[in-house]
Amino acid sequence: MYLLFLQPSNIADIDRRYRGADDQIAIAENGEYYSTLSLWDTYRAAHPLYTILVPERVNGFVNTMLAHHEAYGYLPIWTAWGQENYCMIGNHSIPVIVDAYLKGFNGFDPEEALQAMITSTTENHLNSNWDLYNRYGYYPIDSLDNEAVSRTLESSYDDFCIAIMAESMNNTGIAEKNFRRAAYYKNLFVSETGLMRGKDSKGNFRTPFDPLVATSPMNNPGDYTEANAWQYTWTPAQHDVEGYMELLGGTSDFTRLLDTFFSLEGTGDDKHLGQEGLIGQYAHGNEPSHHIAYLYAWSDTPESGRKYITQIYNQFYDDTPQGITGNEDCGQMSAWYIFTTLGFYPVNPAGGEFIFGVPQVKRATIKLENDNFLEIIHKPNKDKELTVHFNEQELNKRITFSQIMNGGRLTFR
Repeated sequence: MYLLFLQPSNIADIDRRYRGADDQIAIAENGEYYSTLSLWDTYRAAHPLYTILVPERVNGFVNTMLAHHEAYGYLPIWTAWGQENYCMIGNHSIPVIVDAYLKGFNGFDPEEALQAMITSTTENHLNSNWDLYNRYGYYPIDSLDNEAVSRTLESSYDDFCIAIMAESMNNTGIAEKNFRRAAYYKNLFVSETGLMRGKDSKGNFRTPFDPLVATSPMNNPGDYTEANAWQYTWTPAQHDVEGYMELLGGTSDFTRLLDTFFSLEGTGDDKHLGQEGLIGQYAHGNEPSHHIAYLYAWSDTPESGRKYITQIYNQFYDDTPQGITGNEDCGQMSAWYIFTTLGFYPVNPAGGEFIFGVPQVKRATIKLENDNFLEIIHKPNKDKELTVHFNEQELNKRITFSQIMNGGRLTFR
């Protein structure tokens, strides 16, 4: 909890002044202007957890992002001391804003937010060449030699988020355009392996190709961001599990690929950034892997997911100075732990659905706004079957944000 709440940090002074992304002094509405926005990391679980535990902060986060857009021309990617530093990929203010909007936070202008997202994904800026992306439906490796596969997959997710917000605002033109772009990940899928692979501007997949080799800032250029092909392949499953499963051939093939992922050992001693905390090719030390164990909820063997979730929880966290594997990344590593303690996780971080794992404690209580409480009770037994009830109603696979915030009793048996 301590590490989760260290960031984002409010850099507005006592008189509400702050130095913005354009290096000019501005006045913060309500005295809130947040920085240390590690969005490539924190959009995945930390920000969804903030909407539950500290909802009073969420509008301030979003208004900060919109103020950054107004001053700088596009939404923040990764900021420190109010300045953009471009240290990661994607435009992941987008899922944070969309998640807040779909959960009913209304302390910001949704039309302004939608336009800021459109601008940020249509007007070229550093590391975001939308002309190139739209021309090919992916980032070609011979035009962009730096993390082209990862940039394509991350952009597909951002496009999905824009689409669902536009759809909820009855802006069908923007929704349809971005739903099409959200499917661009399929252009990099190789059916023979089930993996996402770099492709050049002529439509040729990268050769030679070793899916076990990770790329990172220590050995770029490469096609992936602090990960290898196995780890980034599952990125589209954040928003389109069914679509990716269809590409693979169905549930059984999806299950087999997950099983291979968690059992396939690497070759040699790979010390590249992002390869900490390995179980097979699962790398808990970096964020692209964080949702993957929860994907077993869609598989033929959901009990395998609960097994791996519990193993990760116990193997890669403890109460020593070395107690978090890899980089804490501004609360994301801790957010995974807290959600997993409670028994659910936001596989899709935008939209307010949480996929069940299994609680790591017998009982927990969350104090919510409006004096509501969510009581979580875990009654383990030797049966592999898991049933989950919320206020005596049986739930299948997931619980929603509105159910959580209304409070009640969530029982795992």
